[in-house]
Amino acid sequence: MTDKLRIVYMGTPDFAVATLKAILEHNYTVVGVITAPDRPAGRGRKLKASAVKEFAVAKGLKVLQPTNLKSEEFIEELRSLNANLQVVVAFRMLPKVVWDMPKYGTFNLHASLLPEYRGAAPINWAIINGEQKTGITTFFIDDKIDTGKIIAQEEVAITEEDTAGTLHDTLMNRGASLVIQTLQQIESETVSLQSQPLEESFKTAYKLNKDNTKIDWTKDARTIQNLIRGLSPYPTAWSYLQNNGEEYTFKIYKSSYTEETHSYEIGKLKTEEGKIIIAIDGGFISIEELQLPGKKALKATDLLNGYSFYKDAKVY
Repeated sequence: MTDKLRIVYMGTPDFAVATLKAILEHNYTVVGVITAPDRPAGRGRKLKASAVKEFAVAKGLKVLQPTNLKSEEFIEELRSLNANLQVVVAFRMLPKVVWDMPKYGTFNLHASLLPEYRGAAPINWAIINGEQKTGITTFFIDDKIDTGKIIAQEEVAITEEDTAGTLHDTLMNRGASLVIQTLQQIESETVSLQSQPLEESFKTAYKLNKDNTKIDWTKDARTIQNLIRGLSPYPTAWSYLQNNGEEYTFKIYKSSYTEETHSYEIGKLKTEEGKIIIAIDGGFISIEELQLPGKKALKATDLLNGYSFYKDAKVY
């Protein structure tokens, strides 16, 4: 017979709040919440608490914010909570002394169908790579990243209209339900574990950076469109823009494309009927929402009311 669950919850961003909320709504006992330290944010660089901390404090939960997960002080404080299970959602890699501590182990919620898309940005890469489905997985943590034994999985379809933002919200809510299902299996001792394959041929959810978020305008229309969708609204696909002899960087939040034969140079920017259009090989990308340096994001129609593109305008 399983002991009454005493849960330590670990998470930081909005994605992790939905699961913590569901755990509390199902009347599980949360003896502590571990989240990232407050960080400077905004123009004033004032310290801002994580989304998980804000929610946990509002619910009267004990919150720990260690800078070093291996420090003796943190380990002792964690041990004093007397948890028998740890649940991790969108946190960071744990040392063995932490994940191996509770009686019933430590499980993680990951936003992909493991073993595909292990790593930091599974939601983004599923869309960038043009997948038609992704999903959520709960698994017991081991000493490598996202390789532990799988407890439960659920498939989620990716639509043509999905962006990283909409898919994030779908997986966030479905993930919260899967965590509850996982807790119920642990309680009832009905967990059936599945080992992940050892092969290394699976797609990886690499950390996003300046290089892999830049648009390559020589690619085909669907590849460019998927990159823009897969990075919207954050961290956002970007490009260089030349206009009236000056060079800028700008971000694209929303676009569409048409396949069409034309004679324009790749990267040529033109405007027509309130639209901003980029020539690519075999068609055009129509920019529907964008952000210029130092400006807020605007719909293309609104930007064109007060901003002009010149004959030399191009992207690269």
